[in-house]
Formats: sequence, structure tokens, C-alpha cells
Amino acid sequence: MSETVAKGPARQVLAAQCTLGEGPVWDAARQCLWFVDIKRHQVHSFAPHSGAHEVHVLHDQVGWVLPAHGGKLLAGLKDGLYRFDPATDEARKLADVPGEPDGNRLNDACTDPAGRVWFGSMDDAESAPSGRFYCAHRNVVAAQGPEAVCITNGPAVSPDGRRIYFTDTLARRIMVADLDGEGRCGAPRLFADTAQHFPEAYPDGPVCDAQGCVWTGLWNGWGAARYSPDGELLEKVELPVANVTKLAFGGPDLTQAFVTTARKGLDAAALAAQPQAGDLFMFEVGVPGAPLALAEVWDGDAVC
Repeated sequence: MSETVAKGPARQVLAAQCTLGEGPVWDAARQCLWFVDIKRHQVHSFAPHSGAHEVHVLHDQVGWVLPAHGGKLLAGLKDGLYRFDPATDEARKLADVPGEPDGNRLNDACTDPAGRVWFGSMDDAESAPSGRFYCAHRNVVAAQGPEAVCITNGPAVSPDGRRIYFTDTLARRIMVADLDGEGRCGAPRLFADTAQHFPEAYPDGPVCDAQGCVWTGLWNGWGAARYSPDGELLEKVELPVANVTKLAFGGPDLTQAFVTTARKGLDAAALAAQPQAGDLFMFEVGVPGAPLALAEVWDGDAVC
């Protein structure tokens, strides 16, 4: 396995100026990137081949969107899961998330190869250990994975669907668990203690590439890091902004790594020194990402 797969430096591709840019995900059918600005209730789409950029505003904080069947998106908002149609801006609520405190919101998500949706919740004030992880499958939202986490990120599922990664951001730990064919995860164990290499940074959103390596954004870390499936640090890609949130692999061959960033938490001096904070960046990679399964959506008991 090559230890360095990034090709060239990261460059800005969109002056998004997000307060809290998060959740980038590639839409293969549309050949565009979706991402959110959580604090501004925005869903963004960006087509790198044309430069087209659209912004949709939802009614509440939106932690993530995932491409779904029928050209729709599955969206995780503060008050539950929604089917969102970007062509009409219609958002239809599909499910509540049971047991969530009023002060929590949803934060980050992925699909596994079967289309199950994995996501986390967190304390919106970023102080209470009230967050945990869930799986949504066939009209059922069930808690799975670590609990009592203040800021969750991920999950991320390995390309073969046999491992799932959970990030506890404030604890600076990425956990891993085995995942069976029925979508049940085993007991989480430590995958990487990111503080060993990045003591000033916090691991943010994780994603796996085609080799099963795990990339993580580094909040207050000025870059993104790649870990081997054994938890060994392989490389870091530097960015010109401090708060790096998450990567998504896109482009026709999934060899373009798109990176969201944030302005949140930066004072006036820091913003002056980082004028591109909150923008979207991209760098090329020699190892592509893994194709994304479309998210399940449902109408009553019917999955579509």
C-alpha cells in the first residue's frame, strides 16, 4: 500500500463561506457534490465540471443530506429525518429520532453497501454527553454503536461493509466495530487516538477510500489525515484554513477529494488571516473513493 496518495496541494474550488460547512457527499447520477452549512440551514450543490452552485434553505439546522432513490435526498434535520426534493424544495418528514433531547441535533451520516443510513446526534451546545449513533433501515430508526458522546462524527463504513467507524470528536478518538450482513455492529474498540499525532486538533468527519483507509478532517488541525485499516497514520494533506470538517471523493473516477471547512469559532483576527475559511477545497488522489449506495427512503412501510 502506498503511504502517500495525495497528488498536489489542496486548492479552493468554491467560495462558499460556510459558517459550518459539513457532510460533503458525491451524487454520481447528477455528477455533483452535496454539502450543508448546518448553522445557516443550507443545502449546497456544486457541479465541478461547470462550476454551477445552488443553495437550498431548509426550516432548521440540517446536519447532512444523502442521495436517495428517485432523485430525492434524505436529510437529517434537528427535528428528524426528511425526504427532500431539490427540484421543488419540498421537505417531507419521514421519521423522528426516538429519545433525543430537545437540545440535540443531528450531525454527519453515511450509507452502508445495502443502503442503510447511519448517523449521529450531538448536543447543539457542544457541552453535554447526550449524543449517540443510529441506523435507519426499512422505516425503523434504532440506536446502535457508542452512546454518551458530546460531539459525534461519522459514521463511515468500509467498502466491503464489514467495518464501521465512529468518531468521538472531543475525546479525539476514532472507534471501529465489526459490522455483519444484517447491519448489526459489534462492540466498538479504539481505532486511532488522533491526539498522538495532532495534539491541537480534533478528528471531524471520517470517510473510507477504496483501499479501506480512513480519511478524517482535522478541526483546528489545518488539514486532513489518512489512516491505514490498522490505524496507522499514513499522511496529512495541509489546507490554508484551520477548521477542516470532512472529505468526499468525487468526479467521474472518484479521484477528486472535496473538503468542507468552517468559519465557526474563528475570531476577527483569525478570519482575517484565513479569508478562505468556510470554503470548499479539492485535491487529487491516487487511490479513489468507494461508490456510494443510495440512501433508503420510505413512504409509509414501503421502501423506495
